Amino acid sequence: MKPRIIICETCASPEGRTEGPEFARALKARVDGVSVETVACLNLCDEPMAMALRGEGQDAYLFAGVQPGDLEDAVALCALYREAAPGIEDARKAGRLRFCLKGRIPA
Repeated sequence: MKPRIIICETCASPEGRTEGPEFARALKARVDGVSVETVACLNLCDEPMAMALRGEGQDAYLFAGVQPGDLEDAVALCALYREAAPGIEDARKAGRLRFCLKGRIPA
């Protein structure tokens, strides 16, 4: 089973825009080996946009404060995660997203 990146589709920016669906579409077009999905809520409404990474036998990660301009970092994060066993040891390639990490659940 492929790892999954799950993006909140209802997180609204301060201007009221929901950017998750568009971010998910753009990410889906750029990544291989990772399933890109959206969900109604990841319960981090105060820090839009939220996303999570999950994979069988891998650590799970939860991010908040992701911005539309973080697409390249999200592509790099997906590549890191796809190769991680069981977790990401060096997140520097994920750029700004490493500072958006809110939690890790060990495998």
